[in-house]
Amino acid sequence: MRRPFIGGNWKMFLDAAEGKRLAEELVDVTKDVKDRDIMICPAFPLLQVVSRTVKGSGLFVGSQNMYYENEGAFTGEVSARMLQSVGCSHVIIGHSERRHIFHEKNDLIQKKVAAALQAGLKPVLCVGELLDEREAGKTETVVREQVDEGLKGVAAKELENIVIAYEPVWAIGTGKTATPEDADGVHSFIRTLVADLYGAHVSEALRIIYGGSVKPDNVDGLMTMENIDGALVGGASLNSESFTRIIKYQT
Repeated sequence: MRRPFIGGNWKMFLDAAEGKRLAEELVDVTKDVKDRDIMICPAFPLLQVVSRTVKGSGLFVGSQNMYYENEGAFTGEVSARMLQSVGCSHVIIGHSERRHIFHEKNDLIQKKVAAALQAGLKPVLCVGELLDEREAGKTETVVREQVDEGLKGVAAKELENIVIAYEPVWAIGTGKTATPEDADGVHSFIRTLVADLYGAHVSEALRIIYGGSVKPDNVDGLMTMENIDGALVGGASLNSESFTRIIKYQT
């Protein structure tokens, strides 16, 4: 049985006071949640205050991004060591907004995954297709390339520290969501890819979560699917009531 994983990506929202308040609310409402992992990913300036707020609660704090070098003249970037120093245990890598707004390519994403693992951070590797790629029937081609390149050089034993998030780009911030069956089909395909690379035992243990406009009114259906092990939540994670409902999904 794979342990469910629910992540909240706060993106470029909330100031320090708002982030602290939301973190406090989430600590309170998740006290009784023991059977799943919960991660929140504030913007860089909020990481330390949020980490201090949730310390000892069981909530994990992740970063929304990182650079692959340990240090250097890379203005505006942060390293894995810096993230760890303010309490991060996880890091989102290859989010669709990084790929398509900031033009991050698979080779850069692969370097970030490797650097995160080497430092002891747990990557949440995001993969997914654009609308035109989906309509052209290229979903599997795109996802295969992103998975293959993102995991290049990763050892089988390291897969237990990785979560893969399937996030169809056409469903992020649009209100559109893949049907549970469609999403599960791509999750199943990813699991097959990983089985080809590492074997069925490793693939069956890998957590693959869905990240396309997950909301309180669709999470239950998504979480009934065999290959969907959780969710990476955007806008709905900015409100404690809606995010709590997602965390406490019902199947």
